[in-house]
Amino acid sequence: MHKRITGHLQTLFWGFVALIVIGLLIGELSWTLALGLSTYLMWTIYQSIRLHRWLYQIKDKKNLPESHGLWGDLFEGLYQIQYQNKLTQDTLQSMVGRVQLSTNALKEAVVMTNAKGEMDWWNNAAREVLGFRDESDRGQLITNLLREPLFKRYFDEKKYQEPLDMPSPVNINLSLRITITLFGEGDHLVFAQDITRIRRLEQMRKDFVSNVSHDMRTPLTVIRGYIETFQDLEDLPQKWQRPLNSMAEQTSRMEKLISDLLLLAKYETDKLEELKLPVNLQAMFNLIVQDARTLSGAKQQQIELLYELNEACSFIGDDRQLHSAFSNLVYNAVKYTQERGRIILHCWQNSEGVHFSVKDNGQGFDPVHIPHLTERFYRTDSSRDNSSGGSGLGLAIVKHVLINHNATLEIHSQEGKGSEFICHFPRGC
Repeated sequence: MHKRITGHLQTLFWGFVALIVIGLLIGELSWTLALGLSTYLMWTIYQSIRLHRWLYQIKDKKNLPESHGLWGDLFEGLYQIQYQNKLTQDTLQSMVGRVQLSTNALKEAVVMTNAKGEMDWWNNAAREVLGFRDESDRGQLITNLLREPLFKRYFDEKKYQEPLDMPSPVNINLSLRITITLFGEGDHLVFAQDITRIRRLEQMRKDFVSNVSHDMRTPLTVIRGYIETFQDLEDLPQKWQRPLNSMAEQTSRMEKLISDLLLLAKYETDKLEELKLPVNLQAMFNLIVQDARTLSGAKQQQIELLYELNEACSFIGDDRQLHSAFSNLVYNAVKYTQERGRIILHCWQNSEGVHFSVKDNGQGFDPVHIPHLTERFYRTDSSRDNSSGGSGLGLAIVKHVLINHNATLEIHSQEGKGSEFICHFPRGC
């Protein structure tokens, strides 16, 4: 490239020298230079017009204008740049086409919007479950087409860590799970998954658990009645006392399990909006501490309450659910803390909301169990729960109570050094 430029400059230089020589030979230097420079200027203008016409008027870019010297190299260079750009454009277009084809094959609805929420593209599934139409909806705000208030708030708040469940705008019998990912300069990638079948299976499970629990209550009550009758007999043989006591213990455990199952099913279906009332947290905690000390009994554990909420703090929620959640956490601490151990209940508030923690110096557990603790029937040590009579549902109940109050549960533990469970309630509870 450098050699070509040098050659063009040399050609211009020697051409100018030739004009001077010719002008001196004929005795008309000025006219010769003027004529030569004018001719070169006209040729340059002509080549510029050809270049402009080739760039903006001729559709077939393959017919490259022929020229020589500097202009020939310029035409050739522009053609090569344009050819490379065309190859790159074709490659990108092919990749975009493949991405669109693969996305259209997905069962989940996919929608792309810009930072304002104006829709740029969507796949076939979005047409089916969201009802979008190519001819009229392109460029429309997605919140104008999906008018569900929950979706608009979810989209505008840009808190996409958790998905949003909502009914389909096309068919209210379809349940959708919406997830949004940000990319580029604030653009949105919206996914909508049909979870109708999952919801139905979940409802079937809840109905099954509820129905079986209700049906088991009556026979267990009858069994307990007969066991208590036999235990009250004065002439009961000694050899029957131990099996009857074991039967009574297991019957009580089954009744506790059924009670927890029914309570969990109720909390999963309760509509908290209808249950929210002012809650006297101090009175609730005082009662829970009193019951915990009674449960501790001969263990002589040190149970303390640190209540740091001011009187102006207004807490709104369901009193029954909150009492159930807090008492589950405290009673677990009592059960799994050694004799003369220490349990601290702490309630405080800050700019983020109201917080309640239960901390003990008991057995603790391996932190590897923390992600699974709130699952139904999950046990860190099955033998320990069998001996304590735990149902494995306590923390599941706590989780659903906190979900109903838009709260979260934070867990810390170290084996042999104790545990801490912290409930975080947002401002305005």
